[in-house]
Amino acid sequence: MAAAQAVEEMRNRVVLGEFGVRNVHTTNFPGNYSGYDDAWDQDRFEKNFRVDVVHMDENSLEFDMVGIDAAIANAFRRILLAEVPTMAVEKVLVYNNTSIVQDEILAHRLGLIPIHADPRLFEYRNQGDEEGTEIDTLQFRLQVRCTRNPHAAKDSSDPNELYVNHKVYTRHMTWVPLGNQADLFPEGTIRPVHDDILIAQLRPGQEVDLLMHCVKGIGKDHAKFSPVATASYRLLPDITLLEPVEGDAAEELSRCFSPGVIEVQEIQGKKVARVANPRLDTFSREVFRNEKLKKVVRLARVRNHYIFSVESTGVLPPDVLVSEAIKVLMGKCRRFLDELDAVQMD
Repeated sequence: MAAAQAVEEMRNRVVLGEFGVRNVHTTNFPGNYSGYDDAWDQDRFEKNFRVDVVHMDENSLEFDMVGIDAAIANAFRRILLAEVPTMAVEKVLVYNNTSIVQDEILAHRLGLIPIHADPRLFEYRNQGDEEGTEIDTLQFRLQVRCTRNPHAAKDSSDPNELYVNHKVYTRHMTWVPLGNQADLFPEGTIRPVHDDILIAQLRPGQEVDLLMHCVKGIGKDHAKFSPVATASYRLLPDITLLEPVEGDAAEELSRCFSPGVIEVQEIQGKKVARVANPRLDTFSREVFRNEKLKKVVRLARVRNHYIFSVESTGVLPPDVLVSEAIKVLMGKCRRFLDELDAVQMD
């Protein structure tokens, strides 16, 4: 019985100890365990696989993906970071820049501004094309000149009062439609995601006048095309109390974990600790610093239960980004199968 439990733990749990981590690698491959049928079975996979959306708002999404291997989970993460396309500033035509920011630095800053435009409605620009068209390019104009405020108080030292347009923000970027783009996209849909990103600071007489070309690209080519601020996953925590923890020890145990993980209840006049929500724990392993409590707790993670956190830059909703990542992965699988078929035909 003990041997069977040890095998189950080795197959399904990553165990965190005081000085190390056990069962890190996946071992449930065919033939590794006697009495287990670990051969790939599509029906069994479909039965065990599920996706549970835990939280979603305009820019962030948290969901559980259960029943997959670490390789698949990491593939989703890498695709979200580097292979879901967006629109970003690629070329900057500087007509006049007398600000303190050099042209190269200014162009780099402009490239990192997220652009609110659906990349699925555009094509990739062909390599070598100097002039963009309405199907592959968005154009923005930025023209700001700083002047003195004639109505400012003489003894004022506040730049916000002394100068007009001394801060260049993304709200100053004006979309210039190409071709029939004005008919395809309603006013206000093509714009920077945030209108309060500071681009440069000016002083009277200084001016920024430039034209920007936005093209479709992926994060693998440049980080400015990445559609996510963060895309990460972690394994679901599994916390087990090996024996009852009562009295002051229960309160002390609660303080060893993140808030909400361990709950202290009153049962028949005694304080008793119980695991309330292990999902909230960050596994600081603070409990291992307590000589008494470290022997009554087992810390582990569920091997095939992944908690994904996706934070969009605002270009597309996070649920759309996940669906686009799935499409990219499906395309990779189709190409691989086509290559296998081609090799077999040869």
